Amino acid sequence: MERHYLSMGWRDALFAHWPVDAGVVDDRLPAGITARTHDGSAWLGIIAFVMEDIRPRGVPAPLGLTFGEANLRTYVERPEGGEGIYFFNLDAADRLSVGIARQFYQLPYYTAHMEIDRRGEFPGETGPHERTVDLTSHRAHTGVPDAYLDATYGPAGERFRPEEGTLEQFLVENYRFYLAEGDVGERGDGTDPSLFYGDVSHPPWDVYEADLDLRSTNFFEANGFERPDTEPLAHYSPGVPVRADRIRKVD
Repeated sequence: MERHYLSMGWRDALFAHWPVDAGVVDDRLPAGITARTHDGSAWLGIIAFVMEDIRPRGVPAPLGLTFGEANLRTYVERPEGGEGIYFFNLDAADRLSVGIARQFYQLPYYTAHMEIDRRGEFPGETGPHERTVDLTSHRAHTGVPDAYLDATYGPAGERFRPEEGTLEQFLVENYRFYLAEGDVGERGDGTDPSLFYGDVSHPPWDVYEADLDLRSTNFFEANGFERPDTEPLAHYSPGVPVRADRIRKVD
């Protein structure tokens, strides 16, 4: 993607995923997109990471903002073609950036108080791995449901790049997100909302299986889901550099 408006790094990323019935997800999606499945299941994912040096195009990295983010997302497709991500919430520890994202990207960002403690060096290709991330998030946004996350995670095993067609590739390699007019605020006119999309570009993810201690979260309940009763499929990545384009209306 040559055109872009924002540059940033996504670092110390946690991917925690649960298989769910596609119909349950479809009930929470706007018109124009449906749940995308792998091996017969839709997937809900809690993704957490540190967003580093986020800045507009042309601004040096040292002048960018750095803060934590945690979101609940799923994977979707359009009947006419086009695959991507749909976010149910994006909680972030920077009030200014949340305001900009809500106003200009119409994404469901919410201000949160976050504490992130990162210990040890970034992992190499083989163990043992000493990288550990402690992350707590508690939503501080007014007028919306409470949401919280408390977890410790880090890499385990050997680094790998997900192969084409695998579940891991399905879950981590996504370069488009969709949003509907009204995801932030309410339309109130009884019509189907317009659908928009945004593109990002980054190198393929290198990931590890993750050691995850998910002590508590209500991200599912805060978004109208029952929490799955299975253990998550968890992965860790040191991160990738990212460029993001502006949002565009789906034709």
